[in-house]
Amino acid sequence: MKKLLLSLMIFGLAVSAMAQSRVMVPQYLRNKAIQTAPYQKFINSYENVLAPLKVQPMGGSYWEEQIGDTRYDNQSNASIPKKIILFDDGTIGATWTRSMEEGSFFADRGTGYNYYDGTGWGDWPTERIEDVKVHRPTYAQWGENGEIVVSHTSGSGLYIATRPDKGTGDWDFNEFSGPPGEDYVVWNRVLTSGVDHSRVHLLALTLPSSHGGVPYQGLDGALLYSMSDDGGDTWIHNNIILDGMNVDDYIGFAGDSYVFAEPKDDIIAFVVGDPWTGLFLMKSTDGGDTFEKTIIWEHPYPMWTFGTPADTFYCADGSQSAVIDSEGKVHVAFGINRVAADGSSTYWFPWVDGIAYWNEDMPAFSNNLNALNPYGHPDSELVEDYNLVAWTQDVDNNGVLEFVDEMGLYWIGMSSMPQLVITDNKLLLVYSSVTETYDNGVMNYRHIWMREAVDTGDDYLWGGFWHLTSDLIHIFDENVYPACASNTDAYFHMIFQYDIYPGTAVWGAQHDYTDNAIGYYKREIEWTTGTKNTLENSIDVSQNYPNPFSAKTHIKVELQQSTDVRMEVTDLSGRIVYSIPEHTLNAGSHLFEFDATGFTKGVYFYTVKAGTEKVTKKMVVD
Repeated sequence: MKKLLLSLMIFGLAVSAMAQSRVMVPQYLRNKAIQTAPYQKFINSYENVLAPLKVQPMGGSYWEEQIGDTRYDNQSNASIPKKIILFDDGTIGATWTRSMEEGSFFADRGTGYNYYDGTGWGDWPTERIEDVKVHRPTYAQWGENGEIVVSHTSGSGLYIATRPDKGTGDWDFNEFSGPPGEDYVVWNRVLTSGVDHSRVHLLALTLPSSHGGVPYQGLDGALLYSMSDDGGDTWIHNNIILDGMNVDDYIGFAGDSYVFAEPKDDIIAFVVGDPWTGLFLMKSTDGGDTFEKTIIWEHPYPMWTFGTPADTFYCADGSQSAVIDSEGKVHVAFGINRVAADGSSTYWFPWVDGIAYWNEDMPAFSNNLNALNPYGHPDSELVEDYNLVAWTQDVDNNGVLEFVDEMGLYWIGMSSMPQLVITDNKLLLVYSSVTETYDNGVMNYRHIWMREAVDTGDDYLWGGFWHLTSDLIHIFDENVYPACASNTDAYFHMIFQYDIYPGTAVWGAQHDYTDNAIGYYKREIEWTTGTKNTLENSIDVSQNYPNPFSAKTHIKVELQQSTDVRMEVTDLSGRIVYSIPEHTLNAGSHLFEFDATGFTKGVYFYTVKAGTEKVTKKMVVD
């Protein structure tokens, strides 16, 4: 049976805008190192369930709906592959790794697929599209009106599913193996370009020694490029190592540390990088026949090998996104982290935070240990709102970031999983970030955020931050793996995964397996002006005081202009337990009082709504 999930406040009130004044993560957390190795299972003592599904009439400036599920909850090791397509006729295809049978080691694992036909999404899929077990699908248009999904199978290489008509009909399947002796290639990326999307581009990795493989042409994990100009029937380039990516340049590459940009005419581009490799762009202007390499971040320990000591340094975290603008210029966003190594182990600093931005008009980041330091070090080459463009937000606006001292781990930065989307005059950055005030008492949740930059003609002007999953429905959800359609109509389009536990069950067994929702989200693009002044909140709501409290508490509300204001208090289920009716207040300070005498002890949420804005915060009745 089809089920729909629609955000509670249909006209966008749940998407909170934040001023971009930066508050930094406390130093003691930034210096907290974790050995890069399997870790102890996180036992969550907090009991909760996914928010109940809600149905409301379509309308307003944003729309959210659950389109599928999975118990296999690790959609990528680092960079997010392409998983959603907005077709020219307004239909949409979406894919993800789906499995519901963890007890059989995910025997049913494969591609979950759903299709929006212009009027509605289909029923949630109950099985994979493939006829064999596969892993990590990537998705692209194919042919005049078709689609292609490429995954990898255990031991035998890539598995290619195609069909000539999107959204309908049977899939055809073909295998694609690696070079002789290296048939098993993994963690692919697929891209199509040219007339009728007939030119197919593939990236795939030979199996590294960490997964039982052996070096190929001297590379422990060789990244191979393949290209076909007839839809995949024959291959002009077949599992080649591009110049600049061979054994003279690198030791090897890590899985999912590379991503294609959506092509522009004959321009094909992809970005590769991780903490121990560096970060670089490969760009072709002839449809993929030849490529030129550009360094984005120069690694301080080139050709580093495991067992070699390395001083602590800031780095790209392996999760990146790239887009090509109308002039053919490539733009890149990547997560920032910090690592170190001794003679036996590598170390990672999960609380290091920031997303960097680079385009082809900018210089490369140097090999200085602090070149990517996001905390104002004198050797840092990051400048806020220029090439340091996103970070975790001070949600309660108290000037301090307050977190539970543990984190669900993905081995990337605190703010990461970036997605860039480019429109005629805007650059949209969507990302997942550990978010204060949203926690289960043991760990903070990651939520989905967005920041946009407006093209001024000379540069991009970065605006405010938007909390896309601030709605009450996601208060106790981990929101991760955002994947955005590379094009837009009046909306930008995204899918993402959410469940009730921080971290993953698949990767490191951080919690028990549970149901994960695959959500679809779209939002109108023309919803800010792109200037910093107009992105500042016109309402400021204090944390209630005292908190916790047993009788009365007070909430201070600052208004920049006269407006209609109301307040609601809800319990954990979303039920309204108290409200102050809407009434007009003048600009200035106002004090609201809430008397909790007779209320059950526990967590409540108060929401102050002023005009078209709202702020929600948590309070505790003791």
